[in-house]
Order: sequence, then structure tokens, then C-alpha cells
Amino acid sequence: MSLNATSNNNKIAFFSTQPYDKSFFNKYNEDFGFELDFFETQLNPQTVILIENATIVCVFVNDIVNEAVIKQLAEKGVKIIALRCAGFNNVDLEAAKKYNIKVCRVPAYSPQAVAEHAIAMILTLNRKTHKAYNRVREQNFSLNGLLGFDLFGKTIGIIGTGNIGKAFAKIALGFGCKVLAYDIVTNDEMIKDGVKFVSLEEIFKSSDIISLHCPLNEQTKHIINKKSIDEMKDSVMIINTSRGGLIETSSVIEGLKEGKIGYLGIDVYEQEEKLFFRDLSADIIQDDAIQRLMSFPNVLVTAHQAFFTNEALTQIALVTFNNIKDLLTNNNIENKAALLV
Repeated sequence: MSLNATSNNNKIAFFSTQPYDKSFFNKYNEDFGFELDFFETQLNPQTVILIENATIVCVFVNDIVNEAVIKQLAEKGVKIIALRCAGFNNVDLEAAKKYNIKVCRVPAYSPQAVAEHAIAMILTLNRKTHKAYNRVREQNFSLNGLLGFDLFGKTIGIIGTGNIGKAFAKIALGFGCKVLAYDIVTNDEMIKDGVKFVSLEEIFKSSDIISLHCPLNEQTKHIINKKSIDEMKDSVMIINTSRGGLIETSSVIEGLKEGKIGYLGIDVYEQEEKLFFRDLSADIIQDDAIQRLMSFPNVLVTAHQAFFTNEALTQIALVTFNNIKDLLTNNNIENKAALLV
């Protein structure tokens, strides 16, 4: 089956669907006219069977798109895997090539959304506004235990200077912070703004706050580990709004117990596919590591919320639809960063 705009089959099967996904994709589909089929369940080898007469599947960060799944997708006639996110570490790209399935993504969507959430986590952990809110609601107006520090003059280290890291750096500079950055490629514009590119070791050694904004791959997996934590300043703050696998959870727990890590803010978690985007308030969570993390008073966990703004969801829907339209029409996408296979 070839990809073409005149095909009668313009059906897209969405997986890991939340109510807001339906709302935004239905809203913007008025200009595209695709047939949309939404499934709340995760895509995995057992749920591929749900797809009926769809040539396109749309997946999110925690869907399983390994070779076993891709083989079944190909057998069902699927020709496009459209990620409605930037990360693609959950997709076997070589298997997609093998089975002649195109893979596209949303390479950039409101980087400010994620950058601003990272800053919000820093401010919350530092000034303890979440604790102050609960305390005042109970008519406790004491300030004891709420002591913070000035962000002004502190050194913030950024690992990864793509669109989100760049947006984060601008905000940090606005607070009057000294901003260090590490990436395999330096950014002249950021240097002009006052960011200093240094080695990874220098980031660990000199930063009061470290914020992760890099993709997850073989080089970055567990970039925060026992060795790197040992190199950091005492009471360092670590923020991760990128990918859970960047942090070795067991080492971070030890760092928190020993007091080496003073603050931890995570919007992502290595085993999040079993937890995030679900209401588990009536369940017994079996994941001991996340339970241990949440027991620390100096840890803030949000459930992959950083992307969750009106502007970002609008961009995700529009770019995803345009990617699919381009592939159906031209078998290509003008924005090369959006086409993975």
C-alpha cells in the first residue's frame, strides 16, 4: 500500500489517549478531515489487536513500539507511526525501516512550556510554596522550616542546549544566575547572551542547581549516577524535566539519604509508564523506588506535566496532523527534524 492523499483510508489510531488529547485533536482535525480512533490503553504487543483498518498510529512517550509491535503494525497495514512528542527512545527505528513504516515526531512544541515548569520546580523546592500553601490552609502561619535562598548569583548548570535548554537558560539569566552549559555542540547565540559552555565535569563540580534538558540515548542514560553525584556540590539541586532514564534512581536515593543532594525535582521517572497519566489514588503502588522518593521532604514529583500548556498541546496537534498530511501527500516532511524514518 503506498502513501497518497487520495487514499480512502485516512484513519488514525491514537494510543495512551487522555481527555485533553481528544479535545485538542478533535478541535484541529476540522481542518484536516482524518478519521480518529482513540484508545486510552497503552500501545504494546497485546493491544495492537485493537487497530482496525487504520494506516496511521499516533503514540506518546510511554507507548511500547518495539520490533514485535512494529511487525504486527506492518501486518495490519500501518504505514505511519506518528509520535505526538519529541522523544523517540521508545521506538525501534531500525525495525520501522525493516518493515517500511514511516516514523515522524513533533521535534519542538513550545519549549517555553517545559523550561518554565523546570523553573517552577526550582522555585517550589527552594521557597517551599507547596508546603506554605498547605500550612496556611490549616491556619498555621509560622515560617519555621520554610527558609529558602536567593536564586540571584547562584550557578545553574544546564545539560543539553536544544530548544528547551536554550529557553531555560534565558529564564535563568533573567534571575541573575551564572549559567553554565554542556552540549556536544556549543551555541553562539547563548554564548552572546552570557552562557558559558564547559565540560560535563565542570557542570557537576560548580553548579548549585543542575537542570537536565538532553535526549535519552546510550551516551546520556544514567548521566546522573553515583560517580557524577559524588562530583557535585553538597546540597546540590537536581531538576529533570527531560527523560526518566537520565537519572539512576538508586544512586539519587542514596544521595538524598546522605544529604549530598539537597533538593530533587522530577517531572519524569524511569518506570513512569506504570504510573503516570493514571489515577492510582485507590491503589497500592508496588514501585518501592518512587514510594521512597516521594517520602523525602526535599523531593518534588510531578507526573510528566511540563509539556502541559494550551500552547504546547495546540502545537502538538497541528504539527502531528501536518506531518501525517505531508507523508500522505509527498511521502516526505519539509521539516527534516520531524522525520525519523
